[in-house]
Amino acid sequence: MSDNKFGQIQEQRQEQRLQQMVSQQQLLHAQLVELPITQLIERINTEMDDNPALEVSPDSPDIQDYQESQDAPDYGDAPDDYDSQRDREDRQSALDEALQSIGRDDEELPVYQGGGSMGEEREEMVYGDTKSFYDQLLEQMSLADLTARERDVMEYLIGSLDDDGLLRKPLDAISDELAVYHNIDADTGEIERVLKHLQLFDPAGIGARSLQECLLLQIERRDPSRLKTLMQRVIGDYFDDFTKKRWTKIQSALKLSDLQAEALFGELRRLNPKPGASLGETVGRSLQQITPDFIVDTQDDGTVTFTLNQGEMPELQVSPSFAESMKEYQQERDHITRQQKEALLYIKQKVDAAQSFIEAVRMRRRTLTTTMKAIIQLQHQFFVDGDEASLRPMILKDVAERTGLDLSTISRVSNSKYAQTRWGTFPLRHFFSDAYVTDQGEELSTRQIKAALHDIIDGEDKRKPLKDEELAQLLEQRGYPIARRTVAKYREQLGIPVARLRK
Repeated sequence: MSDNKFGQIQEQRQEQRLQQMVSQQQLLHAQLVELPITQLIERINTEMDDNPALEVSPDSPDIQDYQESQDAPDYGDAPDDYDSQRDREDRQSALDEALQSIGRDDEELPVYQGGGSMGEEREEMVYGDTKSFYDQLLEQMSLADLTARERDVMEYLIGSLDDDGLLRKPLDAISDELAVYHNIDADTGEIERVLKHLQLFDPAGIGARSLQECLLLQIERRDPSRLKTLMQRVIGDYFDDFTKKRWTKIQSALKLSDLQAEALFGELRRLNPKPGASLGETVGRSLQQITPDFIVDTQDDGTVTFTLNQGEMPELQVSPSFAESMKEYQQERDHITRQQKEALLYIKQKVDAAQSFIEAVRMRRRTLTTTMKAIIQLQHQFFVDGDEASLRPMILKDVAERTGLDLSTISRVSNSKYAQTRWGTFPLRHFFSDAYVTDQGEELSTRQIKAALHDIIDGEDKRKPLKDEELAQLLEQRGYPIARRTVAKYREQLGIPVARLRK
């Protein structure tokens, strides 16, 4: 084989290895970007437990804060780096044990568990009941028999549910969003099959696409009985009469006695039109326990700044013991035994993994910073006045274009992060909203329109509620020229009944 051809093969192999490393690094970055701060800290702790070459930097401000907040034992005149020195000795011991075990295929390498005080602190740390409505559904999803693709689709469906637990978005729109944001080509038939799985979760009625479907899903879970059949007929065949409380008409159509009708209507009233709200108490407790990833500060002069909440996250470094051992072995590389070569390979793998993880954490920090900066720029007025009507139309693509990041990255950042602002703590998804385009081509935020609609209805004369046509006229006077049918659509999405039922 010629030297030239051999060189080409070597270059190809190096390029393949480089591509593989880049791909793995991108995957790790994507995983960390998606994690909120509390889960990131857990991931860091797990990574340190699994990789003895990854450790907390002795200069980490988090460690100093932790030590200052505890009743540390008195070591007399011991130097300040007593704990870090002891930690290095422990890690060196773990390294020695690991190296001694190399080559023993029937034995498991010992795993370094970290310093006792830090581990104990993690076990005692209480984050409160932070399982949100979204988290509880994801937990049920993890127990379902689904493929990886179905899990991706279902996770997006769960993220698309409104606060009532209903799926108001059409399946064809979800199909488009999956293709654009997650590179998943799923037709409406496939999405509907996954949705049927979601609708088996608790609470009953979750994932319904309408109030009627929501109630039917709840009735379906009842044991077979005459009462169940009657309830299904009312919701399935007389739903319009049911929503308008035409009890007498329904009783007559079903030929029920007064006693039977009373029992039937009593059971129907027990159905929950907002299954998502059934977890409201848990969510309400959790809101006080949410750890925001961003702290946004608005000055009186309108200047908006923000910082990343690092929480208990420590600064990381590659273990000096591992780095020094690798250096020593490499210097003697031509004169080492086979076992020492295996030791060098083991050390290199651990050091490379530690360096990759540290870089991924740094990339996460840069990505979150860049994304939040763009969101504040696009929604600056909201951060100044806290008025919902100030939220302008903004979709993932807008942030992606401003930051130069991929849509999938923006989606991951926005998926489960919270921002603490002067006006409250909000999920990042709160700042995104679709646009309504008027006949003149003007873009209006659907959130603004709904806020204005809600405000008008709150201030109406309850003895003479406004009809949809009248609401459309008042909205146009406020600068929102939308059609009557659009008013009806937004009113229904807000859970507000027609004028006759608002008396």
